[in-house]
Amino acid sequence: MQAPSVAIVILNWNGKHYLRQFLPSVLNTSYPKLKVVVADNASTDGSVAYLQTNFSQVEVLSLHKNHGFAKGYNEALKQVKADYYVLLNSDVEVTTDWLQPIIALLDKDKKNAACQPKILDYKNKNLFEYAGACGGWLDAYGYPFARGRIFDICEEDKGQYDTTIELFWASGAAMVIRSSVYHELYGFDEYFFAHQEEIDLCWRAQLSGYKVFCCPDSVVYHIGGGTLPRGNSKKTYLNFRNNQIMLAKNLPWTEKWWKIPYRLALDQVSAFKGLLSGDAGYFLSIAEAHLAFCYWIFFGNKRWKVNSIKKLYKLSGVYNGNIVWQHFARKKKSFTSIITSKKSAY
Repeated sequence: MQAPSVAIVILNWNGKHYLRQFLPSVLNTSYPKLKVVVADNASTDGSVAYLQTNFSQVEVLSLHKNHGFAKGYNEALKQVKADYYVLLNSDVEVTTDWLQPIIALLDKDKKNAACQPKILDYKNKNLFEYAGACGGWLDAYGYPFARGRIFDICEEDKGQYDTTIELFWASGAAMVIRSSVYHELYGFDEYFFAHQEEIDLCWRAQLSGYKVFCCPDSVVYHIGGGTLPRGNSKKTYLNFRNNQIMLAKNLPWTEKWWKIPYRLALDQVSAFKGLLSGDAGYFLSIAEAHLAFCYWIFFGNKRWKVNSIKKLYKLSGVYNGNIVWQHFARKKKSFTSIITSKKSAY
C-alpha cells in the first residue's frame, strides 16, 4: 500500500533563529513522500533569504503581510497539496521517526482527522510543555487544559499519559490533520488571528463526526512562547476574546445562553483579582477582550455566527466540571487528580 503524502508546513514570522536551530531536525524526519514548506508571514529579519541560501530543499511560500497564525495557515495551505498537513511551530525539535506512528493512526479510519504527538519542554525534557502537553481537553465551561498541564503548571513526564486516546483538541504547535478535513471545515477561523483557533477547529471537527487524538509514541520538544510569551497583554486579550467567540460559535443554544454570561462573570473575577494584585495590564486586556467579543456578536464574520455543521455527536475530551474550582479552590495540580474527581463527559 502506497504511503500517503505529507507536507510539514511551518508558519514563520521573524523566526530565522528558530529555523536555523530546528529546521535541520525537521529535515531529518524519516518518512517517504514528505515535503517541508515554510510559509513566511512577511518577516523582516531576512528569514526568506536565509532559507533560500541555506535550505534550498525547503519550499518557501512568501505571504505579503503578517496574517497571524489563523489566516497565515489558511493562505498557505491553499497552495499546498498533500494528503496530510503537519502544522509545526518553528520552535519545535522533532525526532527522526516522530511522524510514522501518527500517520499510521490517522490512516486507520477516515474519521480520524487530527492528531498531536506528546509535547515536552525543550529546555527541560522531563516536563510536559504548556502548548498541548499530552493532549488537549475542555471543561464544561470552556476552559482548555491538557493531559500534563493545568493552567501554568506542567507536570513531569513519568509515562503516566503514554496511552493513545481521543482528545477534545490537538495542539497547533504540532498538529497533523487530514487536508480534506481542514478544507471541508474552512480551516481556521481567521477572526481569531492567533490563540485557541486550533481548539475551535477541533471542536468543529468533532461536531462533524471526526475524531482527534494524541499519539504519545511520537515525541517532540517545544520551546513555547516564541512569538507572544505567556503573560503578554496581547496574548491575554486574544485568549479571553477568542475563548468567548468559540463558545458562542459551538455550544448548543441550551447551554450557551447561560454558560457565556457565567464565563464572562468568572473572567471579571479573574480581571479584578489581577487588578488587586497590581497587574492593571491583565485587567485591561480582559476588559478589552469582552468589548471585542460584544463587537464580534454584532459585526463579526457572518459565516461563523451559526455553526451549520452541528450534529449530535458525543464530544471526546470533555471534563464535566470546573477546573478553576478544582485547581484554585481544591488545590488539585494534576490532570489525573482533576479528571478522577468527576466523570469526564457531558
